[in-house]
Amino acid sequence: MSERPEPDSRSAELAERLAVVRNRIAAAAGDAGRRDNLPSLIVVTKFHPAADIRRLAALGVTDVGENRDQEAAAKALELADLDLTWHFVGQLQTKKAKSVARYAAAVHSVDRPQLVDALAKAVKNEMDSSGRAQLQCFIQVNLEDDGGAHRGGAAPADVPLLAERIAGADGLRLAGVMAVAPLGAPPGPAFEKLAAVSARLVAEYPGAGGISAGMSQDLEDAIKFGATHLRIGSDILGSRPAVG
Repeated sequence: MSERPEPDSRSAELAERLAVVRNRIAAAAGDAGRRDNLPSLIVVTKFHPAADIRRLAALGVTDVGENRDQEAAAKALELADLDLTWHFVGQLQTKKAKSVARYAAAVHSVDRPQLVDALAKAVKNEMDSSGRAQLQCFIQVNLEDDGGAHRGGAAPADVPLLAERIAGADGLRLAGVMAVAPLGAPPGPAFEKLAAVSARLVAEYPGAGGISAGMSQDLEDAIKFGATHLRIGSDILGSRPAVG
């Protein structure tokens, strides 16, 4: 049984920040007519210590996101006594698939066939050795109008091919789509575009209705356009800790 951390000033700070974000989510869901269909909250804890994740777990957080495998793997091991669901949300090299398959329940950044194949192989091996569940895969979609790839993701036209590859792989489950709103542009039109990509995907794969979208600065727009999973970091955890 895991030990609950003693209340401290950091716990109080996190509780206050978490409450503000949950209130924002509830208000946005109400405005979108989905008060009874709240999106899942994934707290992105990159750069923050495992102790903060333990505090968040005591506050009821169950889903945690990380974007660097080395950091994520270490935290997942240290916090193995907690009942947490780990989401990998960053760009992922194929050579890291084996490590990610050991701890992640979901990968939100699947954007190329080679990565699908690497994850399928790694997860199948992990299922055989440890009995892990299927890996939920979100296809990351590039929403840049100029085709820029600096934030990662597959072109919308490539989503059907990736979906077919994921759906046909043992050990992988096609969960839906993911995107990051383009820099320097209003997020609403981008999330509307993502919703259209999602609708086309769901028409072919009814079980793949997940939409992973929305961060601290744009969660309201993401909820308006159907986000099922929010990835919130700084508004809950604060700025990146200083390196001592």
